[in-house]
Amino acid sequence: MILAAAQIDTGDTAWLLAATALVLLMTPGLALFYGGMVRTKSVLNMLMMSFVSIALVTVVWLAAGYSLAFGDDAFGGLIGGLDHAGMAGLGPDSVQGTVPTLLFATFQLTFAIITAALISGAIADRAKFGAWLVFVPVWALLVYVPVTHWVWGPGGWIMDKLGALDFAGGLPVEITSGASGLALCLVLGPRLGFKKDAMRPHNLPMVMLGAGLLWFGWFGFNAGSALGANGLAAAAFLNTLAAGCTGLLGWLFVEQKRDGHPTTLGAASGAVAGLVAITPSCGSVSMVGALVVGLAAGVVCSYAVSWKFKLNYDDSLDVVGVHLVGGIIGTLLIGVFATETMTGGAEGLLYGGGLGQLGKQVVAVVAVAAYAFAVTYGIGKLIDKVMGFRASEDEEYTGLDLTVHAESAYDHGVLGHGAPVSSSVSTAQKVKTQA
Repeated sequence: MILAAAQIDTGDTAWLLAATALVLLMTPGLALFYGGMVRTKSVLNMLMMSFVSIALVTVVWLAAGYSLAFGDDAFGGLIGGLDHAGMAGLGPDSVQGTVPTLLFATFQLTFAIITAALISGAIADRAKFGAWLVFVPVWALLVYVPVTHWVWGPGGWIMDKLGALDFAGGLPVEITSGASGLALCLVLGPRLGFKKDAMRPHNLPMVMLGAGLLWFGWFGFNAGSALGANGLAAAAFLNTLAAGCTGLLGWLFVEQKRDGHPTTLGAASGAVAGLVAITPSCGSVSMVGALVVGLAAGVVCSYAVSWKFKLNYDDSLDVVGVHLVGGIIGTLLIGVFATETMTGGAEGLLYGGGLGQLGKQVVAVVAVAAYAFAVTYGIGKLIDKVMGFRASEDEEYTGLDLTVHAESAYDHGVLGHGAPVSSSVSTAQKVKTQA
């Protein structure tokens, strides 16, 4: 609903401007996080998959995505209309709540961007870059946009009709990206050498830097979802910090008990798992609830990342184990730990609310996960049939950095009489020396 321009609050607007910049920073942070986790031969490709998502999703969002997600409901709570296609009818004086509509639309755009980028981690090392360029805009329109309307759009069936709660994106961001990542894993198949070769992260300091930027940006992601500089934003901010910490500690505890060594990759992954889980619940649970949510995610996700070896799906960078599983944990635990103080009405099981809210959360999780998986699988299969989604064996062995982007992340200087390192080493030598 467009309100009078006089309703704009400068404090709320200033905070949301900052929060929008923080969320946009999360995608470069994700690029570093993922880039450090892959082998040296695919670093640049991993960075590019995140950065190109910024451009692709932005174009789609401005053309039709925002209108379909947040326009007035046009089809029984399933999708919005096209009244604002191309941002038509929206100007500097248009207002959403207490902030400019254009700012609200940009804030929501940054969510769409990182959700698409998250999926790339599931298919690292083996996806054609050209196929990714086709997949991202199609996926954004057919998967992310409808689910966002269900959850946050006016008249959306999940929040307005079902009554499930999701403060900052457990359903449209975490569960959608995780279920979609699983679908693409199955479409592309496992990497060459999966379960046989060591595929360790090549640069753990880079992973930690990326995780730090993600954590920093997550404050804008969660606290910014209050859409104002207010007490709810402060509570979401604190809950985000608390859950990230217990997620980190929970993962390290499992590593120490199971493997005898707490690792830096575990610390980074645990923090992200806690942040994923608190995303839907940061505006619904108390600080104590946030500590429990983060701890549960850190412990469970530390086990979930190994499921791929038992079930034989190659989720390269643990998108399924962290984002799908963590998103499910955080969304379901709203039905257990939600407090009336935070929600203004709904209460979880532990606060006298019975099983009602938990049941609503279960329905929302199942519906979103099933829809995202099914539609993504269909998109992936179609792209694979038309143009091929999987890189060739030679490209995968040599590395996508050289074969796709004609660059190498770790060439330092030249050899001989000015010959570039990449051109003076045979393909066979490159294959042998890949990390």
